[in-house]
Amino acid sequence: MNDIKVKHLEMIQGIITRMGQNSFALKGWSVALISALFALATVDANKALFLLAFLPMVVFWFLDSYYLQIERRYRVLYCKVANDNEADECYSLRVPVPDRGDGTLFFQSLFSWTEAGLYLPLMLLTAIIFMISS
Repeated sequence: MNDIKVKHLEMIQGIITRMGQNSFALKGWSVALISALFALATVDANKALFLLAFLPMVVFWFLDSYYLQIERRYRVLYCKVANDNEADECYSLRVPVPDRGDGTLFFQSLFSWTEAGLYLPLMLLTAIIFMISS
């Protein structure tokens, strides 16, 4: 493997790492913000704050899924560059068009285990707490 290809793969890996860190940070922010809204709702006895918690959940879920989609697309590019023997597009960072077969569609990212596994239980928990408190 030549040095140009190694540098190209390092650039792509840096982007993949950054997208993963963004996703992790969004998950942390969403849990912290929702916890703060729950605390405010119980202290002030304001049931509307429980409903307000759905808005940041949906926004964070979509943002998190967007970053996951981009990360997946760069992973496909990484594999393409790693397996390609020709250096046609040296240092190109153009990701492939989203494809159903490689899991890079936004809908697939939105309902992946890492996304839906966090945000759907949070929404269910919020709905249950709202119903119990009403």
